[in-house]
Amino acid sequence: MADSRFPRIRSVLAGILLFLLAGIGWFLWRIQIPVPAVTGMAAAPLLTDARYQRVQAGPDHYRIGNNWLRKNAFGIWEMYIEGSPYERGLVYGVLAKELMHQQEVVFVDQLKEIIPGTLLLHTLKYFIGWFNRDIDQYIPLENQQEIYGISQSFSDDFGFIGKKYYRILNYHAAHDIGHALVDMNMVGCTSFAVSNDFSADSSLLIGRNFDFNMGDHFAENKVMLFVKPDDGYPFASVSWAGFTGVVSGMNQRGLTVTLNAARSDIPYTAKTPVSILAREILQYAATIEEAVAIARKRETFVSESLLIGSANDGKALIIEKTPTKMDVYDPGIPALVCANHYQSPLLQNDPANLENIRSSDSRYRFDRLQQLLIQQKPVSTQQGAALLRDVRGIDDKFIGYGNPKSLNQLLAHHGVLFKPDSLLMWVSANPYQLGAFVAYNLHETFEASEFIPDTTRTIPADPFLQTDDFRKFEQFKITRSAIQRYLMTGNELHLPARQLREFIADNPESYQPYAYLGDYFRQKKDYLKAVVYYEQALTKEPSSPKEAATIRDKLAECRKAM
Repeated sequence: MADSRFPRIRSVLAGILLFLLAGIGWFLWRIQIPVPAVTGMAAAPLLTDARYQRVQAGPDHYRIGNNWLRKNAFGIWEMYIEGSPYERGLVYGVLAKELMHQQEVVFVDQLKEIIPGTLLLHTLKYFIGWFNRDIDQYIPLENQQEIYGISQSFSDDFGFIGKKYYRILNYHAAHDIGHALVDMNMVGCTSFAVSNDFSADSSLLIGRNFDFNMGDHFAENKVMLFVKPDDGYPFASVSWAGFTGVVSGMNQRGLTVTLNAARSDIPYTAKTPVSILAREILQYAATIEEAVAIARKRETFVSESLLIGSANDGKALIIEKTPTKMDVYDPGIPALVCANHYQSPLLQNDPANLENIRSSDSRYRFDRLQQLLIQQKPVSTQQGAALLRDVRGIDDKFIGYGNPKSLNQLLAHHGVLFKPDSLLMWVSANPYQLGAFVAYNLHETFEASEFIPDTTRTIPADPFLQTDDFRKFEQFKITRSAIQRYLMTGNELHLPARQLREFIADNPESYQPYAYLGDYFRQKKDYLKAVVYYEQALTKEPSSPKEAATIRDKLAECRKAM
């Protein structure tokens, strides 16, 4: 007689399988983000509409009606778009489709390098999908419509990540997720504002470095975007292809916004990406009071400082925001410095902020910038660019190239300067903030059908670019990247003795070559050599107390293993 338990076991297994399939189905349904409604969608323009076919007006120069994209003589792509949200997005996508594809290739390649293995990458995809499952509820409809328009021109090559609109919407949260998950290693920005006796002409001058690091290729095609929306104020922002948020920008009313990440706990659900909040402020605020009101009504899922400058108010201040709190820091002095920690009464004594000040490089950069502002007052635009390019430490101590304690870490996506009273802004050409700072006059930008950068105000490229030290640093980065890949993937890497010597000689005063070689030999279980290099690293200037403690811990482990 057949065992009567078998049918029951099969029934239980079938039930479990159906439950799992139902759970997977519900999960996949739950992470789907609906496309936004577009007013008059039936009559909405399509990619096939003849009115939205781009025309090549010259080398690296395209037009669609009044909208255009071109590459200037300094290698910066400039784009002008106007109209309703969906139409702006559609035109943006058609004009910049190749740039967007290149940017996504770089972004995905960087993810694959950071997260090796197909399984891990797909796991991350579903984690981000679940994390951002309600992100559309926290992004204004106007921004969704614009992003949806852009997504029409996104590549089909990355369908394994998700549908086009889903991908680009999630990319807009990359800044937030990046700085939350990697403890600010991608976003150690520094900014300042001076006026009155600290400014060469007494008017408000603002400067910032945007140190969002997704590799050198990520910044190859930076975009200077000019937007004339149907609603709100025309504005300009420095970004990358496919990105409609704002990290550095100024509007036609002389209001500026720049972002500086702060220490943030790992978030558990999506809110408004901070770049979208900054975009809303830039498009709809003419005064500091209006900017603060917009910031108060939005929930963000990471901690951030927003330095706001205003021609109407004649000053700058910092909006400091966490997922649960918000305060405004206005010291009432003509020299304002912002790094990656909070200064306002409500947040300065927060335990997470105090730990950030104690363990990170934020306070060091803050003190260095304050020191330079006092030494060099009154500050001109040329001096402002020199501040952003400064590679030395406090008291002009040389701490090696690429040290996160430096104002110029030699990895910035861009540096930018603003003079809100005259609607002037300067944007750095590649590489980093070392290239020429190209001047733009927003009066002319939104009044002329075609404009040319104001070369009479161009700040020349840093002479450091022509030095042997710069060439050596670029070579140093190649070997550093090879070691980083080896440490992350475990794929075989052999550095001959000559390359080891050159790696150190290319950046000898930095702690980094010694720390990386310590990690390299530690992974190879050559603990004696690892100990030697870790000890040398500690004789230099590690990037932070936390980094120094990490090196000491590794040193102790290697000594024990010996």
